[in-house]
Amino acid sequence: MKIVADENIPLVDEFFSHLGNVTRLPGRAMSAADIRDADALIVRSVTKVNPALLVGSKVKFVGTCTIGVDHLDQAYLDANGIRWSSAPGCNANSVVEFVYAALCHLDINWLPVKFGIIGCGNVGGLLYKRLKAQGVDVRCYDPNLTCAQNADLASIEEVLACDVISMHTPLVTTGPHPSFHLIGRKELQQLKNGAVLINCGRGPVINNQALLDILNSRSDLQVVLDVWEPEPDISLELLDKVLLGSPHIAGYSYDGKLNGTEMIYQALCQHLDIKPQSSLTELVPPLANNQLRIEDNIDHQNNIFTIVKALTKQVYDIAADDARLRALAAQTIAGNAVFGEGFDGLRKHYPKRREFHNYRVHLDNISDADKQWLQVLGFCCV
Repeated sequence: MKIVADENIPLVDEFFSHLGNVTRLPGRAMSAADIRDADALIVRSVTKVNPALLVGSKVKFVGTCTIGVDHLDQAYLDANGIRWSSAPGCNANSVVEFVYAALCHLDINWLPVKFGIIGCGNVGGLLYKRLKAQGVDVRCYDPNLTCAQNADLASIEEVLACDVISMHTPLVTTGPHPSFHLIGRKELQQLKNGAVLINCGRGPVINNQALLDILNSRSDLQVVLDVWEPEPDISLELLDKVLLGSPHIAGYSYDGKLNGTEMIYQALCQHLDIKPQSSLTELVPPLANNQLRIEDNIDHQNNIFTIVKALTKQVYDIAADDARLRALAAQTIAGNAVFGEGFDGLRKHYPKRREFHNYRVHLDNISDADKQWLQVLGFCCV
């Protein structure tokens, strides 16, 4: 059995090698010739899995180690008897932690604000649950849900009127609720003064040209973009206007990627009617050097947000992601880099980021309520 896999998928050899011969290739550059004699194809979101890639191949299983599936031609796969599987929820926690890290970096305390979420599936739904557990006033827009499923559903106008809006929608171009350019010029003009807009779902859900035009005339908006239209050749003008920019890595925590690998491994085993032989518990040891402490000059009792900012920066310095992307843009403008190649390179060589739950926090004189607040974020207080 031959398995072709994106080279950026972690532990792909450790998980899949007992099932067959594994060939690792750059995901965005995969061609029909690369997979012609493959039996299984394991990808991420940068690989367009469509007739152009699959016609004439032996592929009978396609797995994407991602939440999103807009890069898969599902109708073609179904019509040709090719089983496919995704990894829903695998990196939801990673994306939620990206949102918290962005807010901490921008010094925005989310507790007293009105918080809007567009798209309440695996990622947006997890963010919603955590915000509610922290007592935040949340409004959600998701036409695929009912009030029985989410008591805080609201119109998109109500969500756009919030202080912070975080977007987590898949890219949908057909059906009753397409998300392509869901947020255009009209919607962007509705944002209140000083509003924070975060998109770490899919880039084309926001009309990027309209966003650039709005930012050229409004300096009050605080925009964080992890996803762009298009990728990897994003608008460098737009990057210059946003407060934080990153190369589609919100879901790139090491833990999230590992979850995706394991989920697709299990799906392929099920397809082959083989009992799984490997697991993350066996392959990944606990994180070493995972103890976190806070400087003595921080008021532990009266400023939990200050504590969270300090802890978050120790675990995930989101400003470094932004700096790397801007450095690439500067190199491109100077003629010393090809931006699209560099964008993919930043993803391929992304530093190993571990999620909050891997760390143990040592704090003195902290209330039980604040300890619980930290635990909602994922930290383990000892």
